[in-house]
Amino acid sequence: MSLERVKSYFATLGMENRVKVLNGSSATVEQAAQTLGCKPEKIAKTMSFSLDKSKNILIVMAGDARVDNKKYKSFFGKRAKMIPKDSVEEAIGHSPGGVCPFAINTDVDVYLDRSLENFDWIYPAAGDSQSAVELTPNELEKYSSAKEWIDVAKD
Repeated sequence: MSLERVKSYFATLGMENRVKVLNGSSATVEQAAQTLGCKPEKIAKTMSFSLDKSKNILIVMAGDARVDNKKYKSFFGKRAKMIPKDSVEEAIGHSPGGVCPFAINTDVDVYLDRSLENFDWIYPAAGDSQSAVELTPNELEKYSSAKEWIDVAKD
């Protein structure tokens, strides 16, 4: 189970208390914000993309941010292609609604969008549609093993 893998991962860091099992849904930004009682932009949504047949990536960005296709293509050298919903779990290791940058398949690279940098706390999912993790942007960078911070969100 994805939530259990994420909880185990954070337990190895002594941070299991940061994983929140919620009474409501966190499957969408709006649902997560309502359940957590925060603004939608503080939800760190994790989007899954395919660069080619053998390379998948995650981009974590602010809940109110949208991918700018021109910026994405400039950075990655190709247009954005999201992984089809029915292929996400196999490609990433978590199912839609719970995709997060923790306890993922080892061949998936994680990128963090600069839209997250100015928040004190943000809330990415924790492996299923009723969970979240409370982290600072610096903690997100460290514990997600992100490759780098990028700027692919619309201004």
